[in-house]
Amino acid sequence: MSRQSSWRFTFLVLIVLALVVLSILRRSQVPPQRQVEVERRSPPESRLYRSSRNPHRREPGSRSERDRTAGASCDLLGVTCDTEYFAPWQEPGDNSCTVSTSNGYPIPDPRCTPGGIDGSVTLQTLQNPQWRTRCVRDCETSEAEKHAAYRWYSLQKPADNSEENQVCELDHLVPLELGGADGMGNIWPECGPDGVALEERYFKMKDRVENYLAEEVRAGRIPLDAAQRGIATDWTRYLAAANQYCNAGGRC
Repeated sequence: MSRQSSWRFTFLVLIVLALVVLSILRRSQVPPQRQVEVERRSPPESRLYRSSRNPHRREPGSRSERDRTAGASCDLLGVTCDTEYFAPWQEPGDNSCTVSTSNGYPIPDPRCTPGGIDGSVTLQTLQNPQWRTRCVRDCETSEAEKHAAYRWYSLQKPADNSEENQVCELDHLVPLELGGADGMGNIWPECGPDGVALEERYFKMKDRVENYLAEEVRAGRIPLDAAQRGIATDWTRYLAAANQYCNAGGRC
C-alpha cells in the first residue's frame, strides 16, 4: 500500500471513530424537551395542584381595579390571583366535612380544606414594604361566597358574629400573610370556644401562629414553603413557640 493510500485509510478511520463518539454522546444527553419535563417534576411531598374546578373564580381584572382604587402596589409587585393546592381538590357537598382536633384545638378536614398558596407571592414579596394582604384578599372568592364553607362543615354562622361576640372566623388555612391562596380549598370556618375572652378563641390563637411564622419567614429562620405546608398540615404544632413569641413582645 502506498503512503498516500495509507494516509487516506487512516483519515477515514479517524472520521468514522469521531462520528461514533458523537453518536454516543448525543444518545447519553437528555433531549431539551425531555430535560424540561424532568425539571418540572416534583417529588410527591412538594407537588402542587392548580385550581381548575372552582366555580367562584373571578377575573384578574376585578382584583386589579380594586387594588388601584385602594392604592395598593400589587401589580408592581407582580402579585396575581392564583391558587395551587397541596392536594387535588373539588368543591365538597353540604355536611360532608368534619372538624377534628390536635393538641386540643380544631383543625380542618384535609379532604375539604387541603390548604393552598398563591405562587406569585414569594419570600421577596413578603419582605417588600409595599406588600399588603389586600393584594389577594377576596380576589378569587367574595366574603359572601366563602360562607359556603359553613354548610360544608355543618355549621351555622352565628347571627351576631362581630367584635367581642365573634365566635367564628372564615379562616385562610395558609394565611395570606404567608402567601396563602384565596381559593375555597384554603378556607374553613374556625369556631369556638364559647364562654372565653375574645383573645382566647381558636381563631385568635391561630392568629398568633400566623404572626409568629410570618416573622420567622421574613427573617429567614424558617423557609416559606416549610411554613406554608406546616401550617396547612397542623397549625397547632407551632402554638407553643407562637405563645413564647407573643409573651416576648411579638405581635399577638
